[in-house]
Amino acid sequence: MQTWFECKVKYVKIDDDGRERKVSEVYLVDAVTFTDAETRIIQQMATMVRGEFIVDNIKKSNIVEIFPHENGEWWYKARIGIVTIDEKAGKEKKINNYFLVAADDIKQALQRLEEGLSYILVPYQTTSLAICSIIDVFPYFEDVVNKTIPSNLKPLSQITKPPVFEDEDLDEVYSSDDDEEADTDGQE
Repeated sequence: MQTWFECKVKYVKIDDDGRERKVSEVYLVDAVTFTDAETRIIQQMATMVRGEFIVDNIKKSNIVEIFPHENGEWWYKARIGIVTIDEKAGKEKKINNYFLVAADDIKQALQRLEEGLSYILVPYQTTSLAICSIIDVFPYFEDVVNKTIPSNLKPLSQITKPPVFEDEDLDEVYSSDDDEEADTDGQE
């Protein structure tokens, strides 16, 4: 499960007309701890902002899941309500979950939210959907494919041996290499 942190960053932004103004923007970062969130937002902002910036506030977000889309200009925060039954008390209990959806307008956000929530089997109600102050989202994706292998380890492909099969009845041991040789002998 992902843990999202809302990071508020203050810096001086240069407008399109060349004027400088101080801004305070909120970014959503996927991190393990507050320290990890601060490290990640500093790394991201160092590539985006010229000059100095201050991480003013970090707080844990109540967002459960995000639904990003490449062509979504705004982030919309949605609250859905799920009604469950508390078996001990015998009463209905309403649980609110929050989602973030990238979209160009509210109609598109609702459509993308419903598509994203199609996996939920219990009935739910969308109780709120509004544009939010989050500027950008930085999910944590570990690059497993291009990750360098430490010098004390070898790739698994270099150390695996072909499997050995034993036939208890014949007291023989077969290697997978033996099968390949037998196949090539019969084809020649």
